[in-house]
Amino acid sequence: MKQNIIQPKVLKGFRDYPPSIMQPRRDMIRRLEDCFVSFGFLPIDTPALEYSEILLGKGSEETDKQMYRFLDNGERDVALRFDLTIPLARFAAMNVSELGTPFRRYHIAPVWRAEKPQKGRFREFVQCDFDIIGTTSLLADVEVVSVIHSALQSLGVKHRIRVNNRKLLNGLLDSLSLADRSGEVLRAIDKIDKLGLDVVREELLQVTGHDQDKTQALLSFISLRENKDSAAVLAHLKNLAGNHPLQIQGIAELEYLFATLPAASEFCDLDVSIARGLDYYTGLVFETSLVDLPQIGSICSGGRYDNLASLYTKQSLPGVGASIGLDRLIAALDELGQLGNHKSAAAIYIAFAEHSAEIHHYGFALAQRLRQQSVSVETASQEGKLGAQLKYADKRNIPLAAIIGSDEVASQTVTVKNLGSGEQQQKVSIENLLLLLK
Repeated sequence: MKQNIIQPKVLKGFRDYPPSIMQPRRDMIRRLEDCFVSFGFLPIDTPALEYSEILLGKGSEETDKQMYRFLDNGERDVALRFDLTIPLARFAAMNVSELGTPFRRYHIAPVWRAEKPQKGRFREFVQCDFDIIGTTSLLADVEVVSVIHSALQSLGVKHRIRVNNRKLLNGLLDSLSLADRSGEVLRAIDKIDKLGLDVVREELLQVTGHDQDKTQALLSFISLRENKDSAAVLAHLKNLAGNHPLQIQGIAELEYLFATLPAASEFCDLDVSIARGLDYYTGLVFETSLVDLPQIGSICSGGRYDNLASLYTKQSLPGVGASIGLDRLIAALDELGQLGNHKSAAAIYIAFAEHSAEIHHYGFALAQRLRQQSVSVETASQEGKLGAQLKYADKRNIPLAAIIGSDEVASQTVTVKNLGSGEQQQKVSIENLLLLLK
């Protein structure tokens, strides 16, 4: 009976990850974890699936539309998480009595959004979140910005962190009698970098009911983003704010951030157009762009959310945090040619000049000894000619080969070949090989 061949294909917006991507991705995750731990953050994990009611209405109308939602085999209404912040709020509400506050957590895991795929943006992607739960102190906000900077520094990424405060825009909307339409205004402004000012202007006109004065007031506020002098922008904002308490508070919080964060001007900019489209943000908000590839969009974003967990518990659980978009960052570094070559994880390749049980035994024993010394080793997987083995290792960018034949077994040594330069050393003792590798 003839078997039908299934055409191998990947769903739109999803992708496979070959070793050339997975190895730098794994290395980046390791560095990020080291950074998070250095700030005292602890790891958690939550299920990929949540009850839909946990997720619905917590981000925005757009994220509700983008959710992968379905009835499971038990007829339960469930959905794949679209971010890691809302599951954190649910987790904290269930476990706060055991966790204690403030609670610092990091979470590195995939999320899913059925949005339009584009360059550097996929429907399944990994987020690297870090949050401080259970405090309203601005000390936590400053700490989160410090983590963003340190984490991206650890990856060797040139970046600028743009900061704003939702209280500034919320206060302006209140004074314009547009507070009930804040979500629409925020999402319109959030599109300025992606779609441009003309598109934002048209959307704001619709939101304001074609009220030219209100639209112009919003556009004048956004135009302050063009001034890169944070102190001058803050001074101008004070003049605009008048006596509005929400705006005054927002300005004071931004002043505190720039006054408290060491060397803030070297990597931070005040940008009043940063809105963050998600509805749950209440105070300081952040977006981070690459200096060498700003058009890729934000690679790390977040902010303060003081009311999110109130949906799940009566206990006050304010929080602040940020998320690094690992896949977008990898796509950007790949485009910049900064991912490096990651064809192999091995530091040395064990090749066989001859083939016998005794020679193979010696090679496997050597590999085991090297691995015990934390050296990554790949051994030949088939009995090919020596030239073919070395060609294989060279293609995978393994720097060194330890060649073993009957002479090496007899002298309990190896022949070491530098696959880059072609230089070769004979009768190298195992002790000297270890020193060479270290």
